Amino acid sequence: MDHYIGKLLDNRYEILEVIGTGGMARVYRARCHRLNRLVAIKILREDLAQDAEFRRRFHDESQAIAMLSHPNIVAVYDVSRSSDLEYIVMELIDGITLKQYMNKKGGKLNWREALHFITQIVKALGHAHSRGIIHRDIKPQNVMVLRDGSVKVSDFGIARVASGGHSTLTQEALGSVHYISPEQARGSYIDTRSDLYSAGVVLYEMITGRLPFEGDTPVSVAIQHINSIPLSPRELDPSIPDALESITMKAMSPDPDTRYLSADEMLADLEEFRKNPNINFDYNLHELPLEEHDEDRTQVRPIPAPRREVRDYDRGHSRSSGQRGRPQRRYEDDEDEDDRRRGPVWPIVLSVLAILLFVGAVFYFLWNTILSSMVKPPETYLVPNVVGTIYEETVNNTELLDRFTLVLGPAEENEAPAGTILRQDPVADSEVGAAVTEITVTVSAGTKVVYMPDLTDMEYREAFLAIQNAELTYDSNELSYEHDDEVEKNHIISFLPLPDTPMAPGSKVQLVISLGPEDKPFPMPSFVDMTEEVAKTQITRMGLEVGSIKKAYSDTVAEGIVMDQSPAATEEVKEGDKVTLTVSQGPDPATQEPPEPPKPETVSRTVEIPLPASGEVVNLQVMMDGKTVHNEDYDSAMKSYVPINVSAPAGLRIPVIYFWDGVQSGSITVEF
Repeated sequence: MDHYIGKLLDNRYEILEVIGTGGMARVYRARCHRLNRLVAIKILREDLAQDAEFRRRFHDESQAIAMLSHPNIVAVYDVSRSSDLEYIVMELIDGITLKQYMNKKGGKLNWREALHFITQIVKALGHAHSRGIIHRDIKPQNVMVLRDGSVKVSDFGIARVASGGHSTLTQEALGSVHYISPEQARGSYIDTRSDLYSAGVVLYEMITGRLPFEGDTPVSVAIQHINSIPLSPRELDPSIPDALESITMKAMSPDPDTRYLSADEMLADLEEFRKNPNINFDYNLHELPLEEHDEDRTQVRPIPAPRREVRDYDRGHSRSSGQRGRPQRRYEDDEDEDDRRRGPVWPIVLSVLAILLFVGAVFYFLWNTILSSMVKPPETYLVPNVVGTIYEETVNNTELLDRFTLVLGPAEENEAPAGTILRQDPVADSEVGAAVTEITVTVSAGTKVVYMPDLTDMEYREAFLAIQNAELTYDSNELSYEHDDEVEKNHIISFLPLPDTPMAPGSKVQLVISLGPEDKPFPMPSFVDMTEEVAKTQITRMGLEVGSIKKAYSDTVAEGIVMDQSPAATEEVKEGDKVTLTVSQGPDPATQEPPEPPKPETVSRTVEIPLPASGEVVNLQVMMDGKTVHNEDYDSAMKSYVPINVSAPAGLRIPVIYFWDGVQSGSITVEF
């Protein structure tokens, strides 16, 4: 059994079960006891936690996805980093992967459903790219389909900042080799267009039910991404709309410069197609150029296809699929019958050529990844000088950085303007090997740096004080308020920046404050016939407020009893509404005959008050002549009546009125 099961992380997250395992981490279902909700927690595998590179990559992922907030991206709630454990707390998705969904549908989706999914994926990529994040591992296994048909992109495990340049053919990339871009396969410079290529492959697979390239090994598939162009979708299924085919093949162009330049550009075409499926983008599928290679590199070229009749937009071009194990196109051969009878020779020749091409491709890959480093002297590069420049200006300066990327290290107080690079590692003008592509820089935070406090679940006044103590500010006119069923009213739902973020003093903090659960109306109960005190107690218990108390005379309602109320019973009210009561003052003295003069003799009588047959403890209140003469609790299961002694001047007939739990239940006229 996994030793994390049942463990409580940071005295908050209770691990319940394993729900997934990846190359770097394991994902658990957990419960957040602070907010009483289920979450997903990704924990770096213990066997990798001791490796500084894996810890850095895992930390990079947490930093990458913490910057993102989009309905089509899995949300991140919390990030924890310590010496012995690193984990990310994310929303728990109730759904399946897009790959599982496609398998349930037989491997192929209708083009309208595929359009629905790819539009959401591209929107998610557009948001990530706008924040400077490249996913680098877009595939159906990393897209979650929810029950309502929406999708969320997950697993930024090998994501990196867009200013990063070069990629390596990592184990993760090989695991996703069917979806990687040609530049990823070569380990060369990548940018946001690499994600769009992968999105194009996902779209290709959804509408055709197959992958664009297949092979016996990951290496052979990677080489096909570099050197070949797949069959167009309509050659596999003529029912696919021309425009959707054009979008797919443009996204999958081997040359990044002929792909969509941004997710917004691809999304615009998808939206135009959605509005008009018959639109013509005037995009020639067969003029897709393969990327140029150095002349001394081994190249795998597609085998020229015989002539065939093509559609209008083909403009007379044809190409080979460049794939093994794929169905071949049928062509009309112009050779005469004698030439065709020489066929038995060609299968042998083609087989030999195919073997030679495959061996050459494997050698090409091994030479560029392993053998060349054994034969050639290691290639070195001169580190540029970035000290004294402004980080925000330099990080995107590809002319200065060339093959290098900047990694932001800790900020420190300094007299230099905030953002000025103070130190760099490796140092300027030093020579480094090809494996070194990052320059870690220490920047100035200005004369002073402060850190964002953790405001999670704080009452808003406590949060305001914490912000002031941290020498930060907030704008009361920019505070956001939202109803929340889990976060208590007047407590903090969320805030930005994240805790422990270094900031300049006086920086502004964004807050979202809870309004508590949204009020729901309920029917007003009746308080008529209750005593005034009991009615007030009931009103308060129901979350209502006691409004004004009106007094009125009544010949039929005893003094102190509620005669009327506003709002009336059964009207819809909400918590906090005010209730006005009208309480009886008894008969109007002006309409009553004056009482007879009191007689000196006082007579006592015993009155037996019947108990209700409820079997519960009840309160008995007895009133005589407008005054309470008895008030006590009794257990109705122990006796059937209660003897009460009352006294009055002799010769009078006085009604004794009794109440059970504040409600008038009867009266007994006593003669004295």
